[in-house]
Amino acid sequence: MTQRRLLQLIIAVLALVPISAGLAGVLTGPGFLTTSPPWSNDLDSHVRFLSGVFLVLGLAWWSCIPHIETKTERIRLLGAATFVGGLARLYSLILVGAPTAGHLVGLGLELVAVPLILLWHSRLSTDPRREA
Repeated sequence: MTQRRLLQLIIAVLALVPISAGLAGVLTGPGFLTTSPPWSNDLDSHVRFLSGVFLVLGLAWWSCIPHIETKTERIRLLGAATFVGGLARLYSLILVGAPTAGHLVGLGLELVAVPLILLWHSRLSTDPRREA
């Protein structure tokens, strides 16, 4: 498998995380976080809004898959947004303690996997011998 195809496959699979979590949050509100009602209307509204943003973030990652080697600016912006979200999640971990395992996996993806993907993409998009 070529480096280009492998990167496309990894992004396709990893983007399923924000897509599925975003969709779950839009459809169920805070309930997908194993939280029991009642919760405030403001919390429900906020969780559903951020879940919509999360859903679009995953779809935007998917939009980079075709012609991935030419999507440098978009991939950098998505990577920065994802990384900053991870920093916010890390701040929460420091302030209030460890979240559930799923959120810890997300933290690892946001702060470790995404920077590695950005480095890999940078190498792929600037290599004059890049594979077609």
